[in-house]
Amino acid sequence: MKFATKVIHAGIEPDPSTGAIMTPVFQTSTYVQEAPGAHKGFEYARTQNPTRAVLEKNLAALENGADAVCFSSGLAAQDAVIKLLRPGDEVLSVNDLYGGSYRQMVRVYGPWGLKSRYIDMADATSVEAAIRPETRMLWIETPTNPMLNIVDIAAVCAIAREKGILTVVDNTFASPYLQNPLDLGADIVLHSATKYIGGHSDVVHGCLIVKDSALAEGLHFIQNASGAVPGPQDCFLILRGIKTLHLRVQRACENAAAIARHLAAHPKVEKVYWPGFEHHPNHGVARKQMRMFGAMVSFDLKNNTPEAARTVLSGTRLFALAESLGGVESLIGHPASMTHASIPREERLKVGLTDSLIRLSVGVEDVSDLIDDLDAAIAKA
Repeated sequence: MKFATKVIHAGIEPDPSTGAIMTPVFQTSTYVQEAPGAHKGFEYARTQNPTRAVLEKNLAALENGADAVCFSSGLAAQDAVIKLLRPGDEVLSVNDLYGGSYRQMVRVYGPWGLKSRYIDMADATSVEAAIRPETRMLWIETPTNPMLNIVDIAAVCAIAREKGILTVVDNTFASPYLQNPLDLGADIVLHSATKYIGGHSDVVHGCLIVKDSALAEGLHFIQNASGAVPGPQDCFLILRGIKTLHLRVQRACENAAAIARHLAAHPKVEKVYWPGFEHHPNHGVARKQMRMFGAMVSFDLKNNTPEAARTVLSGTRLFALAESLGGVESLIGHPASMTHASIPREERLKVGLTDSLIRLSVGVEDVSDLIDDLDAAIAKA
């Protein structure tokens, strides 16, 4: 089954009781049993919900996995993954990391006993050299947030497999339409489904997808035992969003490519970060493991000051100044004060995340309108 068919049909059947083509919202907290232990596969809504079960089958199919596990947010999904570890274990992570992921690893699980280190994973040999005896997990983002660095998933996963280390790939920026890390050797794929998978900026959700049944069983246990599950209405909204995932992401990628090239030629723009440029670090890897280059673009102005950046950030009309990404509408953000404020400034600067860096989540509007909007804002800087 091809991807465009999977988003519509994989794991989804008409409701057997009514024939409803859309999966119903099973808004219930519990299920009546015919006798003690005699039920229809559902006992309590934290543990199982029919709407969530359909979504999990659909998500597993999109990432070519065997099972998916849904959570109330992307960070709740990350929390479940970290609970696979024990105090003293180490996570080796990419150094250009979403601020919320960094905050959870360092400030929540650091005092608990988790060790975490952050390195440049652009070269797989440097990853191998950085592994220590206590390293139990490799945490990959690619493209990274917000510098859009590219990690060779297959190369890093091969190293991890040889050493018996779990690999987790946060695939939020790419979405299942552009990249499938399980096919490249990853053990766990994570999505903040709030972003491209949901796609309409109206729901917060997270998910994990795996191929190994024992790993899936362990994550389902944590899902139930810790209780950070999504409600059925949230699952319904994600299912609704998935049906147009391929259409939305393709259009957004096409728009982002046009905007990145326009900004690269702009006299007031110093540098543009977008994996589709041939000079972008690891462009060849991106071309190999992604179907398109994504709809995220970051850039610095030649007048590289926070004041100039604020003028642009406050001057757009169509690009909304807001956190998050991946919706149908275009967003503009300031990572240093928004999504990555929890990362110490000196650590941000090491990876090129300046106080004036601007991040775009390009939506599906008419691209000429988006370019005009950016030009008008940049002209004021």
